[in-house]
Amino acid sequence: MTEPKVLQLKLVTLLGEKLSEPVYELVLPSKSGRITVLPGHEPLVTLLNPGAMAIRRRKDDPDLKLEFLAVSGGVAKITQDEVVILADEAESDREIAEKEAKVAYERAVKAAENVTDQIELEEAKRLVQHQAARLRVAELRRRHREMK
Repeated sequence: MTEPKVLQLKLVTLLGEKLSEPVYELVLPSKSGRITVLPGHEPLVTLLNPGAMAIRRRKDDPDLKLEFLAVSGGVAKITQDEVVILADEAESDREIAEKEAKVAYERAVKAAENVTDQIELEEAKRLVQHQAARLRVAELRRRHREMK
């Protein structure tokens, strides 16, 4: 059996289908750590942490062509030729303004300092992680632009 040359990526958020396209490589923020998914990957279902996801569209694309997305967490179903990601939110690096992401992150950290119970603490931690992911994606985009 020949290995597939691409993965079909389907990214679905609460707002609907965000992406549906062939890609060569994905790096995902799974609960057990960052994982790289290539065509022919072993089947896997994994939970995702809030974090940065990287997409390489073609095998010979240099790192400067990577696209980054901030995902709010979710679930990824991986097969040898397809990755389906269900996430509440996902924003591409082009959708995030670094200054706004920095302000939102600082606001989330400040709000987390004032929580009074465990439920609020868990939600505050999730929000801080999500805003940190958005800020990280914005910083990665800036660095890639500076290197070009």
